Amino acid sequence: MVKRTSAAITLCAALMAGLSACGGTPGEDGAGTALTTPEPAVIDERQANFKAVGKAFKAIRTQLEGTPDTGAILMAAKDLNAAALKVEGYFPAGTSVDDGYDTEALATIWEKPEEFEKAHQRLVDASAQMVTLAEAGDLAAIGDQVGVVGGSCKNCHDNFRLDTD
Repeated sequence: MVKRTSAAITLCAALMAGLSACGGTPGEDGAGTALTTPEPAVIDERQANFKAVGKAFKAIRTQLEGTPDTGAILMAAKDLNAAALKVEGYFPAGTSVDDGYDTEALATIWEKPEEFEKAHQRLVDASAQMVTLAEAGDLAAIGDQVGVVGGSCKNCHDNFRLDTD
């Protein structure tokens, strides 16, 4: 019985020594090199959502370049607004490019949350107005609103998104 207890203690000691040899801080290997952390799913979700914003916006612009279909413009405007409304929930702390993730979200989003919220609200308001204009079928006003929506996108890109170009 003493032999089994001694063997168990030796095994535990060996395991503890092995674990302590890992060293470093959490998220680092023993040499102090940062380990790759899997991206939170929210990053993929927000990137897909912004692609939906771009796709809907492009659909509206494309319709205005040809023979406009007000039904198609209305569908795209609703898609644009729905995606704009989702933006708020896609930016939890710790998910910026500065946190080591493959994203274009700058830390400025969290450093200046009031400014980011204003920029987000600008997109929401502009896209909601696009829906209203599309429901009315006012092609001239829709054309003007394209500039407003585009300006809200540019504002965010200029201030809160990594310029990769």
